[in-house]
Amino acid sequence: MAVRMLKEIHFLLTYTCLYECDHCFLYCGPESEGTFTIEQLQQVFTEIAKVESINKVYFEGGEAFIFYPLLLEGVRLARAQGLEVGIVTNSFWATSTADAELWLKPLANLGIADIFTSDDSFHFSEEENPAKFALQAAKNLGMPSGAICIEEPTIDPNPTDIGKSVVGGGVIFRGRAIEKLAEGLPTKPARELVTCPYEDLANPGRVHLDSYGHLHICQGLSMGNIWETPLSELVKNYSVNNHSVCKPLVAGGPYQLASENGLDTESQYIEECHYCYEIRKQLLDKYPEYLTPQQVYGIDNP
Repeated sequence: MAVRMLKEIHFLLTYTCLYECDHCFLYCGPESEGTFTIEQLQQVFTEIAKVESINKVYFEGGEAFIFYPLLLEGVRLARAQGLEVGIVTNSFWATSTADAELWLKPLANLGIADIFTSDDSFHFSEEENPAKFALQAAKNLGMPSGAICIEEPTIDPNPTDIGKSVVGGGVIFRGRAIEKLAEGLPTKPARELVTCPYEDLANPGRVHLDSYGHLHICQGLSMGNIWETPLSELVKNYSVNNHSVCKPLVAGGPYQLASENGLDTESQYIEECHYCYEIRKQLLDKYPEYLTPQQVYGIDNP
């Protein structure tokens, strides 16, 4: 069955970032490679025009503002097609409210549906917080805006479900979060982790796209490569029943994926994403066309 409800394309404009945040899904950082060219963006927008259900694009990363001219041109291309545009940024560029307005005004003039800034302890302290400057500048320019706040994961001392520990803080355990933030948190038996609670793998409403061409249903879980098969064809022909990784995940979550591939079903994990990510990492060589790029799993690309 083809994807019928795909509404949004989230461009991972670059994997490069000034920071190496502990909670990053993608292992982004200053040494991370993979940035779109303008020719690639133009090619993608030609394909987006063939998928009638897509009505919005996001530009994120990594940090999209590192390549500001490319970001600006990408927004122009999207708006020329009548698409809504959102942006996610860590606001490194907002050294004051006045400076932030200089960065944002060309985007505001194009018409931005929303801009989200990372405003938490993973990025900045409370003093001289660039996210605050960016949000104030966006407000001054009449741009819809909001903050993304991720807290350190903790064990809730007052759980709502008696007998169960509750993980709070909003961190999802993919990517670097497993390496940096998982220690000491409560876990569940693998046999209980039988769903995918965050993504509709059978009929995704949004996907992420990187410059290598990988169309991510979930970060590091690819539908296919648009440089090999055009985006419009990938979307039209996608069927979860033909996807070697998504099919078992839909049928029985990461427990099913592990079972079908003879991997660990006895250990304990924090939650479904933690288990799924660890199992997928062991399957990189078995399903390289679907579990990619390797840098999303903390492995340098060859």
